[in-house]
Amino acid sequence: MIKLKTLEEIELMRESALLVSRTLGLIAKEIKPGVSTFYLDKLSEEFIRDNGGIPAFLGMYGFPNTLCASPNEQIVHGIPTDKPLENGDIISIDCGVLKNEFYGDHAYTFEIGEVAEETKKLLRVTKESLYVGIRELKVGNRVGDVGYAIQSYVEKHGYGVVRELVGHGLGRKMHEEPEMPNYGHRGRGKKFVNGMVVAIEPMINMGTHKIIQFKDGWTIKTADMKPSAHFEHDVAIIDGKPELLSTFQYIYEALGIVSDEEKEFRSISK
Repeated sequence: MIKLKTLEEIELMRESALLVSRTLGLIAKEIKPGVSTFYLDKLSEEFIRDNGGIPAFLGMYGFPNTLCASPNEQIVHGIPTDKPLENGDIISIDCGVLKNEFYGDHAYTFEIGEVAEETKKLLRVTKESLYVGIRELKVGNRVGDVGYAIQSYVEKHGYGVVRELVGHGLGRKMHEEPEMPNYGHRGRGKKFVNGMVVAIEPMINMGTHKIIQFKDGWTIKTADMKPSAHFEHDVAIIDGKPELLSTFQYIYEALGIVSDEEKEFRSISK
């Protein structure tokens, strides 16, 4: 059953989402060659706790860390390690927070040093597809409209859309209804109404959409070992339209990036 949120609850969820956004902004300054994902993990846990939150992923379903850190061909659910990041790598960082009894869940794929142009394009198209999908999250549309929009956008570039892993509803639980696939057919699935809050998260592979799971029971990688990108926003439907609860702006401030890509998904007052 889909659990709709009041405007007051959505504001509490915004606080949770923004704490995740601030955490990603914090570690954006630290992501460089020679840094380990285990270091980023500990930094994130400390920051979240210092700001009144609880690391949501730590212990969830038995996961051992605060961050999911997935480099290069790893898609999601990578476990942080002591291995240093290298020039030319990419790293998907997925982070969750529990605050005010509500969850925030947010992801970004970072470039490490000088990254190959074809990999840069994968990241750019994947992030663009996130906003393509968010535009479809409006009253009267359906889940399939979001998935279709994302799938159509990335497949025209020859990329593979992961099938086994999807976005989801968000609230007092990390994973609520509805599931939000990054593929689908227009006009199918649950209909969107005001008060819905979802995490939309394209997971896009440079090559095949097929995946393999590591023996650790968590890490998912591409079957052909080509790179994968992952971006995620928390989005509420307010007054019939999508409104972002999370933001990449803290990351952009840390990296010196100027962008107005989120402008259309924010109310004038925020």
